[in-house]
Amino acid sequence: MVMNLKDLVNAIESILFVSGDVVSIKDLCKVFDVDETQLKKVMDYMIRIFNEDNRGLSITKIKNGYQMCTKPKYSKYIEAFCNNTQKQVLSQAALETLAIICYKQPITKADIEMIRGVKSDSAIATLLNKGLIKETGRLDTQGRPILYGTTDELLRYLGLESLEKLPSPDDI
Repeated sequence: MVMNLKDLVNAIESILFVSGDVVSIKDLCKVFDVDETQLKKVMDYMIRIFNEDNRGLSITKIKNGYQMCTKPKYSKYIEAFCNNTQKQVLSQAALETLAIICYKQPITKADIEMIRGVKSDSAIATLLNKGLIKETGRLDTQGRPILYGTTDELLRYLGLESLEKLPSPDDI
């Protein structure tokens, strides 16, 4: 499919908008019959223009895909519009648990509790309910405990392309 740059950018923008989720680079390549290298250049251009322009939206790279997101500086207006007057924050226990999972995944609940020194059932349940962590499998040992890892939703929430963009534990 041969398109000029403006039409390609507008078509990709439309797809990202209606998707509401991460769209893989491979899926975009199939739709537009463009090789990955070319499409990545177009996506870099789109990210740049969305960040430079005074827009309420941005395009974020997440793993091997892209998603259209609202800019964090407008979150209070979005919350007001959605009548979400109570900002949902994570408890200290949930934040500690999430940090451990981010840096040590995949990890079992027993290992999390060993690091924290306290039970973590409630914190893990909260993080699962919010979609920030997920069960990634089971450890091949007695009792086959559940392994936990982070989700793409956490990356979106943090505005990160990957967990490699987190600061090193030594820098914290």
